[in-house]
Formats: sequence, C-alpha cells, structure tokens
Amino acid sequence: MNLTIEPGDFVSVIGNNGAGKSTLLNTIAGTLTPDAGELMVAGHRVTKRSVAYRSRWVSRVFQDPKMGTAGELSVAQNLTLAEKHTGSLSLRRYRRADQAKRYATLLASLNMGLEHRLTTQVKYLSGGQRQALSLLMATLSQPQLLLLDEHTAALDPQTSKEVMALTEAIVTKQHLTTMMITHKLSDALTYGNRLVMVQDGQIKLDVRGEAKARLQASDLMGLFSD
Repeated sequence: MNLTIEPGDFVSVIGNNGAGKSTLLNTIAGTLTPDAGELMVAGHRVTKRSVAYRSRWVSRVFQDPKMGTAGELSVAQNLTLAEKHTGSLSLRRYRRADQAKRYATLLASLNMGLEHRLTTQVKYLSGGQRQALSLLMATLSQPQLLLLDEHTAALDPQTSKEVMALTEAIVTKQHLTTMMITHKLSDALTYGNRLVMVQDGQIKLDVRGEAKARLQASDLMGLFSD
C-alpha cells in the first residue's frame, strides 16, 4: 500500500470488516510493525519506532472512551497528563489558579459542563463526556497527525453527533491533519476533505475535494458489493 497524507488533510477511511482499516491505523500508530516498507511521519522515519516515540507527532482517540483517559484521576489531572506526556510530570500543578482557569476555559468549549467538574474522577463521567475529554487531551499539543479510531462507535446516535461536531470544530480551528476510521458512511461523506476506501489491504478508492462532495451513499454501497 502506498498512501500519502498531506498537511491539513482530514481523511475518512471506510471499508468492510477485515478490509485492513485497523491494520493501517495501527501501523501508523505503532502498535503494529510492518514486515516491509517504510513509514514517515512529519518527515521522521518511524517504521520500527515505538508508540511512545511517535507520540511526539501522533495522537490517537480510541473507540472505547475508557482507553484515552485515566479513570481514577480527576478531569484536571487527566489534562495535566496530556500536557506533560513527555518530560517531568507533577499532577499537583493543576491546583494553581491560573491552570484551573485555563482548563475550565478549554472544557467550556466542549459544551458538556465539564468546566464545573475539574476535580471529578473521570470514571464518573458519561461515555460522551469521557470521549470529548479524550479528544481534547489528544489535541492539546496540536499533533502533526490525529488518529481517530472509530471514536464515536460506542456512543448513542445523539452523543455521536455531538462528538463529531466537536471533532470537526477542533480539527478546523487547529488545522489538524487527521485520519478517521469509521463504519458510518454518513460521517465519511459529511466530514473531511478526502475519503479513502480500503479493501483486501489495498486502497480501492481515494477521492478528495469536489469529487468527494459529489459522492452519495449509494455510490459507496455499490463499491462495497464489487
């Protein structure tokens, strides 16, 4: 497979079960190592490098809202972890008034009331609140590449809609280069400037811009059946 993601691309990736979507994302993230070939991220050769090494440039939001946060820690402590994922770490720093005020401002942008729950343990949040927090944590450092691993699949339809709107707002505001794996054709058609279909481990379709805007769900369903 040859794939180049340009700076500023928001790529929606679709495909049948077992097509290779998760393999592609996990290879980029570093949880799988390719047998051959090379992988470059932000100009750095990372083919054999660890997830931790890639975290300098790559952030990920998982399908399970519990995966991206530490449930026993507070909302503010989770944000501190996200800010200090490299170098020395002090979870007590959030107690400073300016830190708490800044976190409250960031959380208010989510429109989920989390700005009033800085000291609440994350395990007590709803799935939607926890996923929104995961998204905020993943984008605090403005990564070179944001990976969204079916990040709304575990949410109810209304919460999924809210998290997707939040995703688009953050990606647009920060001009983040993004790859989103999704099974929802409506989301793949609505969000992003580019759509990639994976089948049998290969790229079957790669469209962007106006060509993507003209696509209909029926077009994609036809490709699934080919």
